[in-house]
Amino acid sequence: MLANSSARIIRFGTFEVNLQTGELRRGGQKLRLQEQPFQLLAALLERPGEVVTREELRSKLWPADTFVDFDQSLNAAIKRLRDVLDDSADAPRYIETLARRGYRFIAPVEGLGAVPRRLRAVRWAGIGGGAAVALLAALVAFNVGGWRERILEGSRKPIRSIAVLPLADFSSGPEQDYFAEGMTEALITELGKISALRVISRQTMMQYKGTKKSAYQIAHELNVEAVVEGSIVRAGDRVRISVQLIEAVPERHLWANSYDRDLRDVLALHSEMARAVASEIRIRLTPQERGLLAATRPVDPEVYAAYLKGRYFWNRTDLDKALESFQEAIKKDPSYAPAYAGVALCYNLLALFRPPKEVFPKARTAALKALEMDETSDDAHTALAWIKTIFEWDWAGGERELQRALELNPKSVWAHRIYGGTLTMTGRSHEGIAEARQAQELDPLSLLMNGQLGFNYWLAHRYDEAIAQYKKTLELDRNAAPARLQLFWCYTTKGMYPEALAEYEKLPEPRGDQPHLAYLYAASGRRQEALKLVKELTLLSEREYVGPINLVIAYARLDKDRAFEWLEKAYEGRSPFMAFMKVLPFFDALRSDPRFQDVLRRMNFPPSPSPD
Repeated sequence: MLANSSARIIRFGTFEVNLQTGELRRGGQKLRLQEQPFQLLAALLERPGEVVTREELRSKLWPADTFVDFDQSLNAAIKRLRDVLDDSADAPRYIETLARRGYRFIAPVEGLGAVPRRLRAVRWAGIGGGAAVALLAALVAFNVGGWRERILEGSRKPIRSIAVLPLADFSSGPEQDYFAEGMTEALITELGKISALRVISRQTMMQYKGTKKSAYQIAHELNVEAVVEGSIVRAGDRVRISVQLIEAVPERHLWANSYDRDLRDVLALHSEMARAVASEIRIRLTPQERGLLAATRPVDPEVYAAYLKGRYFWNRTDLDKALESFQEAIKKDPSYAPAYAGVALCYNLLALFRPPKEVFPKARTAALKALEMDETSDDAHTALAWIKTIFEWDWAGGERELQRALELNPKSVWAHRIYGGTLTMTGRSHEGIAEARQAQELDPLSLLMNGQLGFNYWLAHRYDEAIAQYKKTLELDRNAAPARLQLFWCYTTKGMYPEALAEYEKLPEPRGDQPHLAYLYAASGRRQEALKLVKELTLLSEREYVGPINLVIAYARLDKDRAFEWLEKAYEGRSPFMAFMKVLPFFDALRSDPRFQDVLRRMNFPPSPSPD
């Protein structure tokens, strides 16, 4: 046993464990260790040199009413602990395995007191120092008379920015990845409903999956003040989530909790965790936010699993599989609004590759169905906004839907992105760029959101800023083909033809961007090469669907009459890129023609705002 059984700081080897704050350090540097491996370490340190049986660990870490694959979860926790301690099962320095029995902590340990300095100085009349500390600790622990707030008030400040790390998955098998990712995204979404809190988006946070970086490093990289981390175990229709909140500077644990729920109550669980985090970081919720975080209902576990699979594939742009999963959720529960919103989002993007008149009506039906069942679905409002602007050219209606989406979820990256595009395509480029920048700040490591900011600069004809932004995007990933393609467009429309061709050559095979390459060839005087590409593209359009807007771009610098013929086809077919017609740089050569202005009028574009 420890020489001092009340010790809260324990040292062994080069490690130091603070049992009170849940921190493990090595040489003064904090190591990242999730809750269950840490609790496992604490259990072993309570009885150094003794065998702690697997059953004892089960009762301590997984209460009797917890439904979990215990053997797999314990083995995973031991492995994670050994990885952090740089220990080996074959030649252990710290944790010895006793086959089928349990584990033993074999290294020498030293126990130290850990009473805070300001409490050690307390002396009350008639009470000994130890008794005073014990009494005050009890007052703090139970928050009698607000003592916890009194002790912490001087050292804690409100937190206004946060990042949620991907929940570590202790479930059985990699096929459950979609579930852990979905639960992480759901918690991010719930926290995003708090307007006063900056929450880093899912796409960026998934890049930290399995990271060994400390909370301080992650917070520094993302410019946030706190980090939420935790783990998840799913067993049948039960789920257990353990989470902790860590302040970055000074690095310390602020709060931790475990939740064991039936999957039918999982939506309420997300809201409960978000409210708990908001309380700990001292965020004041508005009445509307309290209402949004309290508005939940039971959900069939199979329906929710199908929906999470849909989100999983949607986030990977596997639209066919995403659509199939969302439709499976609807088949199991025709009243589940989030799945209809997912269907609408999928069809919105599929309209880029299929005839829009076949796809957008399906998207509209699904979005309206979602809103009929749940008016507070920000995804449904965002999907409907996309339909109204891109397909129906109802600019004011689309803006209203986006404003409602952002009212419901101020941190919706997708809504900020689309709002930025809507504002820019109607001539309000300064506002559009500001929205795109918000999306990028919420999702700072996302290639899509970084590229989107460059796209908005390009649409605004701010070419130098667009080029700089695309280069920043390529610094995140030199193989990011969309960013390189759009950099090629940018150089082309700026007249930097050698630079444009150099970027084009860096695109992966098959490059397949004939319309814009034809535009470049025609603009740079290589007319015969341009005509050859246009002929190939025209023949292709006779065999399969080719967005007519591509032929407009290809002919823009070759033959205006043919360009306007294809523009009418794009207009009749409701080609998605028609919505960018007012500002798209490839159309600059056509803009002064009365036929162009007539199309703008028929599309109901609002007048451009007066210059600043």
